[in-house]
Amino acid sequence: MKKLIFSILAILVFYSTQAQITISKDNNDIKLSALPYYSYGKGLGITSPDSIFKLNIRFRMQNRITYLLEEGEEPAYEAAIRRLRLRFDGYVGDPKIIYVIQLSFAPRDVGPLQEGENLNIIRDAIVFYRPNKHWNIGFGQTKLPGNRQRINSSGALQLTDRSINNAVFNIDRDFGLQVYYLNEKNNQFSYNIKTAISTGEGRNWTKEPDNGLAYTARVEIFPLGAFKDNGTLFEGDIKREESPKFMFSGVYHFNNDARKTAGTIGNELFEQRDMQSLLFDAIAKYNGWAFEGAFMMRSANNPITMNPEEASDVEYVFTGHGFDAQLSYLFLNNYEIIGRFSHQNPHSDIELLAPKTNQYTLGITKYIWEHALKLQAEVTNTHFQYFDHSKINDWYIRFQVEIGI
Repeated sequence: MKKLIFSILAILVFYSTQAQITISKDNNDIKLSALPYYSYGKGLGITSPDSIFKLNIRFRMQNRITYLLEEGEEPAYEAAIRRLRLRFDGYVGDPKIIYVIQLSFAPRDVGPLQEGENLNIIRDAIVFYRPNKHWNIGFGQTKLPGNRQRINSSGALQLTDRSINNAVFNIDRDFGLQVYYLNEKNNQFSYNIKTAISTGEGRNWTKEPDNGLAYTARVEIFPLGAFKDNGTLFEGDIKREESPKFMFSGVYHFNNDARKTAGTIGNELFEQRDMQSLLFDAIAKYNGWAFEGAFMMRSANNPITMNPEEASDVEYVFTGHGFDAQLSYLFLNNYEIIGRFSHQNPHSDIELLAPKTNQYTLGITKYIWEHALKLQAEVTNTHFQYFDHSKINDWYIRFQVEIGI
């Protein structure tokens, strides 16, 4: 199976290098489908007089305050810099060869510094070869072609965070080879095929050498043509589609001998496990209305692992399924109202360790400069139901400012 996949990717790379197209050095906007970014502006750019290289610098910041009402706990406030990112992109020598670097500095992005662990500031470090408008070939570390909401930049979300199912079931950044074939057309049936072979251990893994790989394939279908201005890369219909547009997609992901509870993210397991994921998306936009639906599931044999020195200490693969439904409307004054419902159902193998969860969110966003400068407020209610039928009901109210270039 591995030899077959490597052979297919080798053939794709060979044929992509045979295609020739002239790409203007003055119009290389670094808009690659493989990149998990949405940018309204183009940042601060520097291009050499002879056009041998281009450097573009961007940043974005999310500042938030949250009022927590958790059952059984005293009310509390949480104020934080949720995200602080710095991004560099451009080309060197040839605009077909593109580099992307993204660094993160907020505490929750980097994580706690532990002895013997990496300082986890590198999010993306990848080089792409783009021989023509159809092919993207990347080598390095970036997001895998997973669920649509995960691929989208966190700065292009309608609500302040992704869904609870994206947090649990999705695949994230990894190091490897990615090959995309893109065939998007305006007002015509279109499709994209995106593939990746990666380490399966997530970003910045430097521990013992890897003995298993991860394989990912994603197919996107646009029955009525592509969205306006790369509209799949950001949530909400801020471009106000003049005719209905739809996208349907499916992802298969297999992680061989995964070391973490969610494959590329999570705590380390005490024993390695094989895991499979299926991810499905649907997006619709028209005249200010936007709908997103998602279904996610993960399976693994014998998902619970135990510490051989302490049987009560366990780590487990989160198996099960979940779905999200998100609906919004953007008014002409650039205020948007958003509602989201998420349901999460752990598999029976782990139901003693993880509750069934329903989450309801209502949000209001004011776009000042599209997603690059916006004010967001939301209220969220989360219901947890445990195996013994006990229930917990939590609330939070949040305000966030997003700014970037």
